[in-house]
Amino acid sequence: MSSTHRESREPRVVVVTGGTRGIGLATARAFVADGDRVAVVSRSTTTDEFPCFVCDVADPDAVDEAFGKVEAELGRPRVVVSNAGITRDALLARMKDEDWRAVVDTNLTGAFNVARRAIAPMMKARFGRLVFVSSVAAYMGGPGQANYAATKAGLIGLARSIAREYAGRGITANVVTPGPIATDMTGAMGDDWSEKVAAAVPVRRMGEPAEVAVAVRFLASDAAGFITGAVLPVDGGLAMGY
Repeated sequence: MSSTHRESREPRVVVVTGGTRGIGLATARAFVADGDRVAVVSRSTTTDEFPCFVCDVADPDAVDEAFGKVEAELGRPRVVVSNAGITRDALLARMKDEDWRAVVDTNLTGAFNVARRAIAPMMKARFGRLVFVSSVAAYMGGPGQANYAATKAGLIGLARSIAREYAGRGITANVVTPGPIATDMTGAMGDDWSEKVAAAVPVRRMGEPAEVAVAVRFLASDAAGFITGAVLPVDGGLAMGY
């Protein structure tokens, strides 16, 4: 967005779940740079850059408490980015029940809990932006990632259902699907792994968290008010055609 657009509106309250590292941290920084008031939510890590609230998004009571604290400290959120997610990889025949449930509870049920808590104040304001961070795994799948891919695909159905329910209230719900992104987690896989993955991407490199953040920020902007139920790939062309 242009600087003129930034100066023409009041700062919004933005909540980013999983906002203390990787894509979530880059997204939080992008909103701060745009003049917004940002709170981040994390289950296990903290940051001094923004107000940070410890919360397990899989627990609806914890989500309600965290949002109450955000509202008391910053005001009612007008933008919510559901980025919190975990992996528990295993081939299907070897996947444990608890690993399936943990990923579903955090990645999908957690996003549902957050959206449900955020929606009522947005309805009253007749404005809201919900952005869900999914993955190319939503439509490509991944060996050993039946649980993860299922939740990331579920986010698309969740967002599109919300989009249809609340478009008339000025609330949009959209999805970004990142491809391989250079984060601490992927960096731990080693250079050989990164080179192999990058070679499969048409642009021949890994993406950067800030490149995903740009897409999220756009979907949350006033300029994107006619975009809802959309899935925006940020994957270097990896999943084109799916």
